[in-house]
Amino acid sequence: MIDNTIYQNPLNTRYASREMQENFGDEKRFYLWRKLWIALAESEMELGLPITQAQIDEMKAHIHDIDYARAEQYERQFRHDVMAHVHAFGDVAPSAAPIIHLGATSCYVDCNSELIIMRDGLDIILKKLVNVMDKLKKFALQYKDLPTLGFTHLQPAQLTTVGKRATLWLQDLMLDYESLRNLISHFRLRGVKGTTGTQASFLDLFDGDAEKVKELEKRVVAKLGYDKVYGVTGQTYPRKFDYNVLCVLSQIAQSAYKFSNDIRILQNMKEVEEPFGKSQIGSSAMAYKRNPMRCERMGSLARYMISLPMNSAVTASTQWFERTLDDSANRRIVNAQAFLTVDAILNIYMNVTDGLVVYDKVIAKHIAAELPFMATENIMMECVKAGGNRQELHERIRELSMQASANVKAEGKENNLIDLIRADDAFKSVHDRLDEILDAKKFIGRAPQQAEEFISAEIDPILARHADLLGETGEVNV
Repeated sequence: MIDNTIYQNPLNTRYASREMQENFGDEKRFYLWRKLWIALAESEMELGLPITQAQIDEMKAHIHDIDYARAEQYERQFRHDVMAHVHAFGDVAPSAAPIIHLGATSCYVDCNSELIIMRDGLDIILKKLVNVMDKLKKFALQYKDLPTLGFTHLQPAQLTTVGKRATLWLQDLMLDYESLRNLISHFRLRGVKGTTGTQASFLDLFDGDAEKVKELEKRVVAKLGYDKVYGVTGQTYPRKFDYNVLCVLSQIAQSAYKFSNDIRILQNMKEVEEPFGKSQIGSSAMAYKRNPMRCERMGSLARYMISLPMNSAVTASTQWFERTLDDSANRRIVNAQAFLTVDAILNIYMNVTDGLVVYDKVIAKHIAAELPFMATENIMMECVKAGGNRQELHERIRELSMQASANVKAEGKENNLIDLIRADDAFKSVHDRLDEILDAKKFIGRAPQQAEEFISAEIDPILARHADLLGETGEVNV
């Protein structure tokens, strides 16, 4: 039950999924600490240290038996969270108490568990990212042939198609996917390095046998399901890795922000609309409103995420020598919230792309208002082919365009340029072909083919690679 008398983080109470919240929860963190202690003790035993199988078995039997109240008591006493949990673990596995954390520094469990949590978080992000891509792909193909006004400088430009525009959003996500995959491919654990990264404590434990120390690290990492470690560290893994992670998460947020802004503008134009619940209220005062609250929320969260990499950049650049603890409190907040924020963003992105509504008649109306101006070159060229004088036709069509523009801007009326052309004998040779010349599909270039080719060449291989992850939906609960 939520305690409404104190501040609650809205990422937990409103936005992020249970899955991501559990990934960064204490239950998982402290379970990983115990898993790391077991892997270390077991590997030390295998390499000849005086640790018994009974001790290992007792640790394994109580890996989930975490007395949080007891751990909190120990932490108030010791002012040290790792040692608090060493003692709490020792309480339930008393035979193993003397060898828990043997040779290790706090960052053995802190850093390695944090890295594993972030690695698992990246898998959740990857799953949701490819599901957004899958939904956008389907939307792009569905509307690849539907002409719409293109915009440059937010002013009407040459036509494109609704589906081709969607491939621009999709391509942004594809670039984010490539960055995410590259980040994952270079992932590694801190490993078993000791207090300042020299492995001195482990070298002492093994009486100077460096090969056993190296083998210890390999075995521990393998028991955790990994095979790569940082070749050198101080006390912690490089904080630059956090910055790299947050930069990739920021890239995803940037792409989502761009999409959300485009949809908000299109919804203002009544061309494309985000989903709207049957009982949803757009405004407490204006009952008719259908505010784009999902996309607004996406943009709001994205803005927060985009600001976070700078925080990690400062942390990475202000670490003193082998480590300093002024990173700890900061990273507890920043890293988790970055993942929770992008998780929430992708949940909304999935939800919106699952239910986008396209109003093709409004789109056609907007095209009709602008296409006559765009078609003047085509009309003029057809008249020249029929024997007309290009310069005279150019001057005449310029004059008629000015009249039509004044009709729109000064009088607030419809664009009547085509009516003016139909009434002008200078264009008599194309009067019976104007509807054909003004067919919007003649002004979209290769947009449909580009959408198909891009999806086939770039997106389908990604989705095929992750077919087992597809089928997710995004919940927007509030």
